Amino acid sequence: MLRASSQAKGESFDLGLILGKPGDGNIPHGGLLVGFADAVLGTDDRCLADTQASIRAAMGDAALVDAAAIVATFNAIDRVADATGIPIECLLSRVRSIDQQNRRGCRRPL
Repeated sequence: MLRASSQAKGESFDLGLILGKPGDGNIPHGGLLVGFADAVLGTDDRCLADTQASIRAAMGDAALVDAAAIVATFNAIDRVADATGIPIECLLSRVRSIDQQNRRGCRRPL
């Protein structure tokens, strides 16, 4: 969906951000949003509070609510996938492989 919606809008993105590479993934505030997802799933309450404050300052309260809803949804989807036996690590390996192919200029659909 991300690929199709980005193409329809004439935008680009870089999956490297979600694989731990530095930068913003060509997404406004991408690094901050990934940091928020990491903080939500982490155990450092101070880090979470600081990241929430950063999102509020950079994007506003509504964006914080949206980001929290998205993190919650992805967390739920991951739990459903785990419960049904979908091999998430296999999917991540495929995403990494596609990212490497994209960097070499060999693009193919997911």
